[in-house]
Formats: sequence, structure tokens, C-alpha cells
Amino acid sequence: MKHIAPAFIKAKRAFGSVLKDKTNSAFKSKYANLEACLEAVDQACLDAGIALYQETFEDSTGVTVETVFLHESGETLRCGKLHVPASKQDPQGYGSALTYARRYSLLAACGIAAEDDDGNAASKRQDPVQKIVANAKAPADPRSRAARIVAGVAAGDAVAAAEDLARLDEKTLSAIWAHLDEITAQKLQAVWPKVDA
Repeated sequence: MKHIAPAFIKAKRAFGSVLKDKTNSAFKSKYANLEACLEAVDQACLDAGIALYQETFEDSTGVTVETVFLHESGETLRCGKLHVPASKQDPQGYGSALTYARRYSLLAACGIAAEDDDGNAASKRQDPVQKIVANAKAPADPRSRAARIVAGVAAGDAVAAAEDLARLDEKTLSAIWAHLDEITAQKLQAVWPKVDA
């Protein structure tokens, strides 16, 4: 750690912002794609003598990724494995899980968060009028709503989906939940918003 620690601190000072500039079609929410995450940190790391790479590990239920920083001295900084279950056991499901895992492993390893391109959109709560409009646009059929949620979660937007679901009444939530697959339900439970006491 003699060489990589000061080099990593130097790189971190030069990390750029990661803007949420892509739109998730299922939830109409913004997210930062993998390319934006890499652009924010890769050159700063290289300028500090660090190459970053991501290792993948054999995983029968999804993907497991670890972000690793390799200093030109030969020292490495390993950032811990991140497991993401695949929403479907097919190439598309594994591909989505891999992209999601790589993105969030990188953001966590670098200690940065994606920012909204409008400043503070993620921190704003919907007022009652916005909520009514949003609910009116959502499909009324629980199966259709569940399909949108599965697609959104697979695209990496579990937090937004959980927040939207947490606002629903218990009857509507139960009807939608009955149509979710087990992996989607697990992802939603993992990020379910805490209720203030």
C-alpha cells in the first residue's frame, strides 16, 4: 500500500462527475450508464499510474464482479466482490446483471455517486398532484405493472421501483407483487425504503 495509497488519493482528487444522462424506459427515470462511470475515473487513475480493471467470477445465479486497482509499482487494491442475481437465466439476463454489477462495483470502489443532470431530481419527493398524474399514466392491470417493474429492475433501477411500490396501498401492492418473479422480488426487498418511526 506504500505506492498505491497516495496514487489513489491523487486520482480521487481528479475524478469527474458522473451524470445520470440515460433514461430507463420502464420507469422514466435517469441513470448513469457504465461508459459514463468509466469516463469519470479512468483517465484520473491512469494519470496517477493506476490501471483499473474488473474481474468476474463463476456464478450460477447471476454475476459476481470485483473492481481492482493496479499501480505501476505492482501493488493492487482489491475492492471486494459484488454479486448481482440475473433477472432471467439467459444471455440478456446475465448481460444486464453484468452491466449493473460493473457500474455499481466501480462507483462503490471509487467512492462516488451518480448525480442527476437537473441538479436534485432524485432527492425531490412527488407532491400529491404529481403522484396522481404518475399513477394515471401507469397501467391499471397488476400484471402489466409487474412487467414494467421487472423490466426496470433488470435495467438497474430497483431503488426507484421500490420507492414507487412503497407508495401504493396494500391491496394494489399485493396484486402487483403476486406477478413478480423471485429474483425481482429479492432485489426490491434488498432496497425497500425504510419507514420513519
